[in-house]
Amino acid sequence: MIHTIKRINQAITPKPLFWLYHTALTLLAAWRYGFPARKMVVIGVTGTNGKSTTCILIADLLKSAGLNVGLASSVMFRVGDREWLNKSKMTMLGRTQLQSLLADMAKAGCTYAVVEVSSQGLVQNRLAGIDVDMAVFTNLTPEHLESYGGFENYKKAKARLFSSLSRSYRKTISSHEVPKIIIANTDDEHASYYMGFKADRKVGFGVNTLVNHPINNLHIIKNIGLSEKGSSFDLDQYHIQSGLEGLFNVYNAAAAYAVIQELGFPVESLGNALQSVHGLPGRMEWIEGGQDYRVLVDYAPEPASLQALYDYLGKAYKTSKGRRIIHVLGSAGGGRDVARREVLGRMAAQYGDIVIITNEDPYDEDPQAIITQVAAGAINGRKKEGEDLFMIQDRKKAIFTACAMAKTGDIVLLTGKGAEQAIMGPNGTKQVWDERDIAGQAIRETLKH
Repeated sequence: MIHTIKRINQAITPKPLFWLYHTALTLLAAWRYGFPARKMVVIGVTGTNGKSTTCILIADLLKSAGLNVGLASSVMFRVGDREWLNKSKMTMLGRTQLQSLLADMAKAGCTYAVVEVSSQGLVQNRLAGIDVDMAVFTNLTPEHLESYGGFENYKKAKARLFSSLSRSYRKTISSHEVPKIIIANTDDEHASYYMGFKADRKVGFGVNTLVNHPINNLHIIKNIGLSEKGSSFDLDQYHIQSGLEGLFNVYNAAAAYAVIQELGFPVESLGNALQSVHGLPGRMEWIEGGQDYRVLVDYAPEPASLQALYDYLGKAYKTSKGRRIIHVLGSAGGGRDVARREVLGRMAAQYGDIVIITNEDPYDEDPQAIITQVAAGAINGRKKEGEDLFMIQDRKKAIFTACAMAKTGDIVLLTGKGAEQAIMGPNGTKQVWDERDIAGQAIRETLKH
């Protein structure tokens, strides 16, 4: 375990010469592809939670405005009308791959590129040669802290996106100079830090503002409504309805709204685009197959996102209808976030009626050891093995077991994988995986009986 964590630390906090070497290779890749980011307005989105959804919403809204858009996210890629799932198991592609993708976008005539930016990618300087014009901050909660040597280092890693604005290439596209803009969730206590970096404009969105810096524009969220059919809220003078459920998706939609507004597009014409969005791959995605219980696939790999998910399910589903929650979860290996394993188990015990601990991405760790650590938290939360707590290493079997247990009205909750296309094993091995497909198979199996 200690050796695994050391390898991760070395990978994301390299020595100066190693960092310069990789920066040079990244810039060489950008040069090789003709610095494609300079031919488009580049919108970079970072934060702990909501990055992928915010990126996809921004891309969808731009597309609905009739624009040619490129997208690079942990969930999917898009180049104009072409779209495919991200099978790389990387939030932010490596230097050559990302530059190649941006070159494809430019060649396809994309005028906007939306890029999900990870802290690991920033520390490894994969952003070199990618001149970002708009930096968007969603939120910040503890994640991968062992890898960064603490929360402050993690926080500073995210800051590289915002500090890059003042140093990045100034673009002129269609005879207009493209401004450098920071957009941040002002309800997050760390927004003020990211707003402190230089930019032409600084824009906030949220219910309140915790930012103590001058802001050029502040979009206040009011009158939030949440239901099984989606969400609604007022933002500025507009009433916005979205097909996406949960308070977290209100913030994601508000971030996308702020981007569109700052880019100068008429927001009122984009309402239908948000309302028509009823699910994103592996993010609050309900799997339906004619069963009398419900199955929900969501990424939610860490405590803050899981808490938000539980809060929403408790209000919109479980509390009002007395449904049980059968939760299937695990935790990543490879030395990642060891401290959160027991926390996840304890949370599952608190909010779930039945907890099934299973494999997630063990990498080079013993899968059963990880499962046992998560289960320890559930046991501390007063779950009893064999009664309302089960440890099943085979994730497919765990999902099938959960669906077989489900009764009318229950919710089978599958978290930790979302739409990821692989389970990572030792020595870089990958097991082909799609949680949505496995859930569909499990549902069909229960319908046979």
